[in-house]
Amino acid sequence: MPVYKAPVEDVMFLLNDVFPIERYNNLPGFADATPDTVEAILGEGAKLCEEAFAPLNRVGDEEGCTRHPDGSVTTPKGFKDAYEAFTAGGWMGLSAPEEYGGQGLPTTLNSVMQEFMSAANLALGMYPGLTQGAIAALLVHGSDTIKKTYLPKMIEGAWTGTMNLTEPHCGTDLGLLKTKAVPNGDGSYAITGTKIFISAGEHDMADNIVHLVLARIEGAPAGTKGISLFVVPKILVKEDGSLAERNGVSCGSLEHKMGIHGNATCVMNYDGAKGWLIGQENRGLNAMFVMMNEARLAVGVQGLAQSEVAYQNAVAYAKDRLQGRSLTGPKFPDKPADPIIVHPDVRRTLLSIKAFNEAARALVLWTALKSDVAHRSSDEAERQSADDHMGLLTPVVKGVLTDVGFDNAVKAQQMFGGHGYIEEWGMSQFVRDARITMIYEGANGIQAMDLVGRKLGKDGGRAVMAFFNEVGAFCQENAGDENLKAFIAPLQQGLGHLQQATMWFMQNAVAKPDNAGAGATDYMHLFGIVALGYMWAKMAKAANAKKAQGNGVAARMDAKLLTGRFFMERMMPETASRLAAISSGADITMAMPVEMF
Repeated sequence: MPVYKAPVEDVMFLLNDVFPIERYNNLPGFADATPDTVEAILGEGAKLCEEAFAPLNRVGDEEGCTRHPDGSVTTPKGFKDAYEAFTAGGWMGLSAPEEYGGQGLPTTLNSVMQEFMSAANLALGMYPGLTQGAIAALLVHGSDTIKKTYLPKMIEGAWTGTMNLTEPHCGTDLGLLKTKAVPNGDGSYAITGTKIFISAGEHDMADNIVHLVLARIEGAPAGTKGISLFVVPKILVKEDGSLAERNGVSCGSLEHKMGIHGNATCVMNYDGAKGWLIGQENRGLNAMFVMMNEARLAVGVQGLAQSEVAYQNAVAYAKDRLQGRSLTGPKFPDKPADPIIVHPDVRRTLLSIKAFNEAARALVLWTALKSDVAHRSSDEAERQSADDHMGLLTPVVKGVLTDVGFDNAVKAQQMFGGHGYIEEWGMSQFVRDARITMIYEGANGIQAMDLVGRKLGKDGGRAVMAFFNEVGAFCQENAGDENLKAFIAPLQQGLGHLQQATMWFMQNAVAKPDNAGAGATDYMHLFGIVALGYMWAKMAKAANAKKAQGNGVAARMDAKLLTGRFFMERMMPETASRLAAISSGADITMAMPVEMF
């Protein structure tokens, strides 16, 4: 059976040495998040994920969810007990406001827990993950009445949440949606329509499910400008907060999927269901984007999580599997063969995954801290800068971490040879589960187009220029540090490639938009490599400083520095090929007649 150990030690290195969490003590919720407290919290979270979530991962994959004739759905054996352990520990409200029963701790800690949960059991971790996204949307756009009605129970974990966006004919083009909302005359609306691909749409783990549903009020404008957002509970709620009768919403069927079998992905039917408007009429996408952006970042974390758990199992196998001899002579002469980890190509594969995972984790925590600043700082300039960062990096985190996370799950599976293709080893599940992360919450091609088409030029390019300036300043400030020479020079070169690609778009994409479309995915990955390289440079600086302090960490810091150098030597050069692809333009891509495909 696959194993998983939450990387608490690595997270603490990031939060103590790379992005010292104590620097944020001026923000609400951070004063209580001392290093010792954070380590204790994450230690308990790790224990929950390792002992309660991880053992159920294969159970969920094999058993899946079951829809019954009455439309109810039961989750795999053990899921409900594990979810109850999660809610009993107060994990749902870890970073939620104390006003509604949360603990008010930094969102950053919740991002760490999302990685642990997603690595231990992606399908199970989605239930609370979606609820936390719904909580975020209601906090920003819900009325006081809606907040008081739903948030305490959702933050407690007694009720869960979903997001209902697309429909059979829509895909990503939500302007085509047909679900309608008719005023009932009492402040509520009758919601009628069908939604598809609704994760956690129906299950047996909570007393109520709070659906956030996009619909069009009768008479509203066509397209995305006429979409509104509604809260539609599975069971109606009385004024005193107790549950009333069942609402007109039901699970019509469960999708038969490639992976995440333990999560109930539903076709949801709304038949005059009562719903209440969230935010303003015809501004539903604006409200839903709060949840969608939360979800996109969380999905990026899922990509990292599947890469991490697949890597851990591949390393364990490579250390144990005896096959062949080292090219430079036997390394374990007392054994009939050497473990495959002695072979250069096996090491290349494993190091490429490890180098990505550690940098991706840093990128996630850097962005999570920016989220805390954007939502909690009293300084308007700080909030704006952090919000700019979030907008720019969200498509990169979602797109790059899930693309590479899936590739890494496949690489880890390859380490097992034929055994990797056999279900009992568990590697197949990591590959199948990781595949959805590239698709949902906006397929990765959409993320790339969002980055190039919307985020680069937003506010006159303020966000991307701030990124260039920060990375450039770091390189300049550390150019004389001999210990960082192997990191700074490749990072400067990669940054130069990213700046050239950005300039090429400015010069060639306005008059010919296909140039932007053809180069968008390459640009997103080029941006991602530079961002990951920047993370490695920052980690290397912190590792050198920590190593100089002694305290018996030299071996661990040396391993981290070697991993970072591998990234810079073997992975960073990809920026050149991405720039070349972008600069080739769209002519050949668009020249092929449709009928010749």
